[in-house]
Amino acid sequence: MSQSDKGFIPLKLLIKKPNMSKTTQENKLKKNKLSEAKSRSIGTKVEEIVKTDESQKAVEEVIETSEAPQEVSTVQKVAKKRSKKYLAAKAKIDVTKYYSLKEAVKLVKETSLSKFEGKIEAHVTGLDIGNIGEITFPNLETASKKVVILNDTILAEIKENKVNFDILIATPATMPKLLPLAKVLGPKGLMPNPKNGTLTDKPEESLKKLSVAKTILKTEKKAPIIHIVVGKTSQPDSEIIANVEELIKVVKANKIKKLALCATIGPCVKIMITA
Repeated sequence: MSQSDKGFIPLKLLIKKPNMSKTTQENKLKKNKLSEAKSRSIGTKVEEIVKTDESQKAVEEVIETSEAPQEVSTVQKVAKKRSKKYLAAKAKIDVTKYYSLKEAVKLVKETSLSKFEGKIEAHVTGLDIGNIGEITFPNLETASKKVVILNDTILAEIKENKVNFDILIATPATMPKLLPLAKVLGPKGLMPNPKNGTLTDKPEESLKKLSVAKTILKTEKKAPIIHIVVGKTSQPDSEIIANVEELIKVVKANKIKKLALCATIGPCVKIMITA
């Protein structure tokens, strides 16, 4: 340093630093208070864990999550509570077992908890998503169509131009009585015909067949599973079994991963599928 520089004072020492603004001071104070509050929160959580004799790892997890902006979630999923009746019904079923169809139908009826006439549902999994096809259950009535067998009362109503049915069944012996009424029934497509099973020697059998429901089988939109009604708890076991067998036939046994039956209100019973 030269002689002329000995009395030199750096400029930065001559310039005074401005005082911290009021806003800056307030922000710093808030930051300190937030830090103190966070420390107290962590301490409280650690004390609670220590009181419950939890591990050191749990303590570390509380500290780590407390450092994040979000608070630690204390919400837990509550398990669905079942009634004593439901638990008693479920106790009759071995959840690890696949029952024969006959055993399953019997169990579903026994474990039905409905106070009214319950339905029996089938749940099928392991399919391709979409429409599977059409099915006509042999023992599942539909309320959408009224099927009647020709008798004197119905004949009198038709003569008065009163048609209160959707399908009319006649026998070869009673068919001549309808010929004069062809102008009434013909335009409505109600004249009995052997091709569609409405002109037959066995009207009772045709009545049963034509009264059953035709349903389109399809899975859920985003899951390979079908839920479908296959009967009522009041029906004979043989009828429900026949309906389920028809379902297996249409879906195809080798495509079924799991099949279970249950009542409207009641536990599920898994069924053993044989190809």
